[in-house]
Amino acid sequence: MVIGATGQLGSDLVRTFDRSGELTPLSTRDVDIRDAEATRSLLQALRPTCVLNTAAYNLVDRAEEDGSSAFALNAEAVGTLAEACQSLGARLVHFSTDYVFDGAKRTPYLETDPTRPLSVYGESKLAGERLALERCERAVVFRVCGLFGLAGAQGKGKGNFVETMLRVAREGRPLRVVSDQVLCPSYTLDLARKVWAVLPNVAHPVYHLTNAGQTSWYDFARQSLALSGVTADLSPVTAAEYGAKARRPAYSVLAHANLAALGEDDLRPWDEALRAYVAERSSSR
Repeated sequence: MVIGATGQLGSDLVRTFDRSGELTPLSTRDVDIRDAEATRSLLQALRPTCVLNTAAYNLVDRAEEDGSSAFALNAEAVGTLAEACQSLGARLVHFSTDYVFDGAKRTPYLETDPTRPLSVYGESKLAGERLALERCERAVVFRVCGLFGLAGAQGKGKGNFVETMLRVAREGRPLRVVSDQVLCPSYTLDLARKVWAVLPNVAHPVYHLTNAGQTSWYDFARQSLALSGVTADLSPVTAAEYGAKARRPAYSVLAHANLAALGEDDLRPWDEALRAYVAERSSSR
């Protein structure tokens, strides 16, 4: 069962499903996991052996003023899912974020590094991780970062960073993009394929899952525009100059130690993945 099956990661999990058995894709309209009773009833009726939850509140800045909504979906609802999975003996696969870290390191974060979120959003995602692992003994958490995928290009959900950059540029508006925050952008198609490869061999409770390499948001924007053949008035700014409501980690690149232990740390570099995404979005129109 994939929850959030029309989103970027959810839709790519659905289209890359290659395991034996039957996949049930559920959009957030099909099930609102914040409704604990309805969620339990649905799982009891369908009796899945594995539930992949991609539903999330990811409005990072808005969460600073609306923490209750962020925690309701990113934490409390995850706890409900975990309990329901535990009662069925099912695996819960939950997706978290690089924002559980504070960015004080300058080398990629290991799965075992201490967490210290800087934002309400990060706190809500960390709470969801903990509830998943505490309440379902077969739970596994994948931390992901800077997602871009075809569903975002097709106008589903709130899009993604690449689509935002292209839209603003085509509207002729200037782009001010933070240059002192470093991450690893990730193509949801690559991540989805890797999830299906890892699940039969899970040996750790937490995995870091991103494309390889690192870049700043500014260079991510610059590369996105260049690959798309779009010119823009693009300028770098510091995080302090940009002044977002929520604090973000200055460095949130994720190391893949647990993927490497499985022999699965072979994701392509982010810029190669971005090139593939730009090609895919163009051919799908």
